[in-house]
Amino acid sequence: MTSEDLVKKVRASHSTLRIGKNGVNDGLINEVNRRLKQEKVIKIKVATEDDVKEIAAIVSEKLKPNL
Repeated sequence: MTSEDLVKKVRASHSTLRIGKNGVNDGLINEVNRRLKQEKVIKIKVATEDDVKEIAAIVSEKLKPNL
């Protein structure tokens, strides 16, 4: 399966993870890491009114050593 196929599959599916009022914590980072290893591409929904780009930057910064 190509990377384009993976992206199409994820776009067509429901979100895999939700970031709620607890925000980004170690448990969320561990789950994102686990799911990325398992599925290669995941979809995350931010359920609060926080800035999505800011949250994405935080998650990617915490995952950087693991990617």
